Amino acid sequence: MNVLYLKALHIIFVVTWFAGLFYIVRLFIYHVEANQKEEPEKSILIKHFKGAEKRLWYGITWPSMILTYIFGFWTAYEMFGFSFPGWLLLKLAFVFGLTLYHFECHRMFSNLQKDNVKYSSFRLRMWNEVTTLFLFAIVFIVVLKDSGNWLWGIVGLLIFALLLLIAIYIYRKRRKAFENH
Repeated sequence: MNVLYLKALHIIFVVTWFAGLFYIVRLFIYHVEANQKEEPEKSILIKHFKGAEKRLWYGITWPSMILTYIFGFWTAYEMFGFSFPGWLLLKLAFVFGLTLYHFECHRMFSNLQKDNVKYSSFRLRMWNEVTTLFLFAIVFIVVLKDSGNWLWGIVGLLIFALLLLIAIYIYRKRRKAFENH
């Protein structure tokens, strides 16, 4: 198969995997916040979110992760054989981290499906931004390949993470102020 078709399929499933990861945590946030509602609204919302989470998780996110791996390794093999360049190994390290993130989201999903709420909506909002960090790291590694200075890349990623954290805290403060008025 032409490597460009493989790359295109890999990119498509990377996009849908990330979309699933971003959206599943948003659904978790809404699901957790629904627990503070009064009945019957609470039961209606929780039933809705459980169904939406299940459809997204098993219909899009899991298949996208698996197909990302299949087309990614197939593309890498077609391009490099078993001699992966350093930048690709670094990318794979971040993809492995993203996979661990995916498995933790699966654990959260399973808990919420059993009505076992362990996280606050604020903590889930922070958790959702971890996906953003993986996205930035992976894209910059792929685009810059060996041309980038990795030390500056790490510094930039840490600064970006700090800015995200600050933005989350500002959002939290404004949201609480809005709710108190």
